[in-house]
Amino acid sequence: MSEPETSGTHASQPRPVRLRDALLRARIEAADRTGVVVDLRDAEVARLEILNDALDPLFAQVPEQIDLFDRGISQGDTPRLWIDVVAHIMMGRDKRMYRFVQDTRFGRIVLAESHDTAVIVEAVTDYVARRMVEREHAMVVLPEPKPTTPEPPRRSRIWPFVFGFILGAAALFGVAALAVLQSW
Repeated sequence: MSEPETSGTHASQPRPVRLRDALLRARIEAADRTGVVVDLRDAEVARLEILNDALDPLFAQVPEQIDLFDRGISQGDTPRLWIDVVAHIMMGRDKRMYRFVQDTRFGRIVLAESHDTAVIVEAVTDYVARRMVEREHAMVVLPEPKPTTPEPPRRSRIWPFVFGFILGAAALFGVAALAVLQSW
């Protein structure tokens, strides 16, 4: 900080610094820093609004019956441009780089990162297309498999032939035996 203030009578004796004066200086410094932080946050929100405007043509093409996407800017400690429930764009550490991230059950993954708005718009376009395809796959109703009646087991055709042959031979033997008995 600065040197302690001295009284006007004796230049060699330091005047005690009052706590109230120190608090006032600390509050002024904090207000200056807060002003810088607020300016940075406003700059982040402005850049996200520019990106949001650049995404308008993309979301104008999304059919209205598809309600996957809920785009909007949240202005919390970290301003974010939400694309849907799990994906959003925030500013990088340098406050000039866009970071397109997705929250997964395994953590947050960065889908794209660039200073250029067009690169992020392209990444969001790819993301929206993938999400729409996932929705289509989830919405497809597969036809129920028809219950098949089990076919009766096929019997071998040789056993009826063998049974018929034996029955025919026995009948001939019986007729021959009757003929022999009557001729006696």
